[in-house]
Amino acid sequence: MDQTFRPLLDALKQIGADPRAVDAAADEAQRSGRSVRAVLINDQVVTEEQLTTAAAAAFGINTLDLVGFSPDPAALRRIPLPVVLRHRVLGLAISDGELTVGVTDPGDVVALDDVRAATGMTVRPVVVARSEVRRIIERLQREDSDLAELADDVLDDQAGMTAQATSADDAPIVRYVNSLIEQAVQNRASDLHLEPTEDDMRVRYRIDGVLHELDTIPRGVTAALTSRLKIMSGVDITEKRVPQNGRITALIRDRTVDLRTATLPTVWGEKIVLRVLDTGGIDLDMTKLGFTEHNLARFQESFSKPHGMVLVTGPTGSGKSTTLYATLGRISKPEINVITVEDPVEYRLRGVNQVQVNSKAGLTFAAVLPAILRSDPDVVLIGEIRDGNTAQIAVEASLTGHLVLSTLHTNDAPGAVTRLTEMGIEPFLVGSSLDCVLAQRLARRLCDWCKEAYVPTEEELVGARWPFEDLRVPEAVYRPVGCRNCANTGFRGRIALHEVMPISPEIESLTIRRASAGEIREVALAQGMYDLRADGLAKAAGGLTAVREVSRVAI
Repeated sequence: MDQTFRPLLDALKQIGADPRAVDAAADEAQRSGRSVRAVLINDQVVTEEQLTTAAAAAFGINTLDLVGFSPDPAALRRIPLPVVLRHRVLGLAISDGELTVGVTDPGDVVALDDVRAATGMTVRPVVVARSEVRRIIERLQREDSDLAELADDVLDDQAGMTAQATSADDAPIVRYVNSLIEQAVQNRASDLHLEPTEDDMRVRYRIDGVLHELDTIPRGVTAALTSRLKIMSGVDITEKRVPQNGRITALIRDRTVDLRTATLPTVWGEKIVLRVLDTGGIDLDMTKLGFTEHNLARFQESFSKPHGMVLVTGPTGSGKSTTLYATLGRISKPEINVITVEDPVEYRLRGVNQVQVNSKAGLTFAAVLPAILRSDPDVVLIGEIRDGNTAQIAVEASLTGHLVLSTLHTNDAPGAVTRLTEMGIEPFLVGSSLDCVLAQRLARRLCDWCKEAYVPTEEELVGARWPFEDLRVPEAVYRPVGCRNCANTGFRGRIALHEVMPISPEIESLTIRRASAGEIREVALAQGMYDLRADGLAKAAGGLTAVREVSRVAI
């Protein structure tokens, strides 16, 4: 018997496999020339799960269950496909220059050496089930085959290639686009970027706020890929000189997912960004959005009033719309008429009248708002205040008995006051109409399975500007480590950091006097407002995120 398999056979016996059956399988493998693993599985001596567990125990490494696990796209593409097919190995995660590789035979040192040579990285093997490896490899082969077929079509017939964008579901371009969207949803991506370069097109996913490179697409295929996405989005396929916006509704594993599409002409072609609006993957329960009890009470007091204006501020992708939808969920009742005007309508809400802006038809925010106010609303949600006209109508609506909810692009809550006056709104109107401003950012949430407690140094706390007077320093905080549940990033999901500023009589007085945002901030802090950094550090103290992550996203 080949002694290289002895540790595996011994491990199988230790976990409860029949010793005589295991030895008989080993003898059969030696007699027939088949691999020991093939005989053990095909002759049903052990289950695949038992074989995976035993292999890991025999070589002293971990196992990883790929069912429900989403490999890091960058790690998958790091190992060349010929090496993947030759050795049945998979790149699963990348962390600090180390590549986690899924293997079915941890004793295959040649495979690991080939992966090191091909990637130039330190390799950390984990044992995975052969059937799951086969499933993922088959998907990679399909994608690679689709791209190769597309590239061949380009050489044969450029016009016919572009025509594939409108062809049947079994066309390579259709299969590849569907695969990209499905992977984006499975990997919890918020955005999918397709960026043309001089030589090819780069595909990247934004997961938990960080971009990960997934693939590169041959230059000749980009025209068909762009055309296919534009057709699915319902935009003009022939227009390549100006930006366009559209929407895609896709069926992913019996679940409907909406995607917002934006095209942008660049020097190398059209860049396309797909924003994933997966209502099935988001919880609009306000208590689960990361509010502390202090901030939730201050914010809830403002939107519980029958009139006034409540603003949510922050950069693009900071969760403003999600917060507003959760707010609507709190106040929407059968006896209340709620109307929204959005560009675009991101989530469809039951019982809410939602209006989609259509600039081509002249249906802008400023144009549709007067019609909405004539429709007897109690609550009006304006997707975004972008100009003085929209701001003026919003202010007037809040002063005439309506509750107005909207978003504004500012860095913090006090900045919203000065931003409105800069738009041409009279300061006394801003002070009278504005009831509360909520600023927010999204920070990555620590993975609950692998986060590690440690005692922070005084230097680290001072560098993070820890509010020693207001927030007690905990005995320990947590840092990211990385495990199979978070693709070795140490983070899984995101949590919101909030800054809630109710408009008090003192702040209203400062607004009328055209005080600076800095002066308003000082008063707001004195009246109990926690700024974004303080709120984030409080969440770091509670083990929800890391101190460094708060420093990365908060002012």
